[in-house]
Amino acid sequence: MTSPADVPHLTPNQINALVVLMVEARRLTNVELKELAGFTLTGRDNAKLVDLGLVDTDRTHRPFAHELTEEGWRVARQLHTSAPPKQGGSTTRSLFVVLSNLHRSLDRLRVSHGDFFKQTETTAPAAGEPRHEAAAPRATTAAAAAPVSAVEVEALVRSAYRDLATAPGAWVGLADVRDRLADTDRAALDAALRAMVGREDVRIIPVANSKSLTARDRAAAVRIGNEDNHALAIGPA
Repeated sequence: MTSPADVPHLTPNQINALVVLMVEARRLTNVELKELAGFTLTGRDNAKLVDLGLVDTDRTHRPFAHELTEEGWRVARQLHTSAPPKQGGSTTRSLFVVLSNLHRSLDRLRVSHGDFFKQTETTAPAAGEPRHEAAAPRATTAAAAAPVSAVEVEALVRSAYRDLATAPGAWVGLADVRDRLADTDRAALDAALRAMVGREDVRIIPVANSKSLTARDRAAAVRIGNEDNHALAIGPA
């Protein structure tokens, strides 16, 4: 494992792969990589990223599919702290400028990379299938399972937050929020939290020091953009 300040030496293609997998925030096949970015992740580039524990590659069927590991997300977030590879030329250097500015902006806004790049709640197509919105029967089933509407769940979250927060905008653990809303359906609550990330006054982030997390904190996390998030802040209306 690399330390927080250390980023392994990578080729331009390996860097491009990490960046594309980060911004797509999902598993991509080589076909999709080719369509999106004009390259595939194969051979030595793929082997090195897998050996470093940065990418998980599914080789059980073709085309091979790739996804960032937790360490891959960490390194992708820190790429801008290393020197661009000389063989990458101006294109790679320009990418590092973008990554540096992105990191600075997200840090100022206190928004995680996972939140920023998260996929919308649509059904992901299988390899070779056209993209489409989630089927109506799935939405109907989810609605039937929820005890209250999404608007009502969000209102419950905001009410629980007001009871727990020391001041508007203060951080509150999701474990405490879930305790207050123990009677609320978990799936409905998770969906509400994911939807609330898009609100201007709401921030939901992972705890940077994962060693400080208790089992209770981990169990209460909500998965957003390939990251477990543990803390909620709601600013003044």
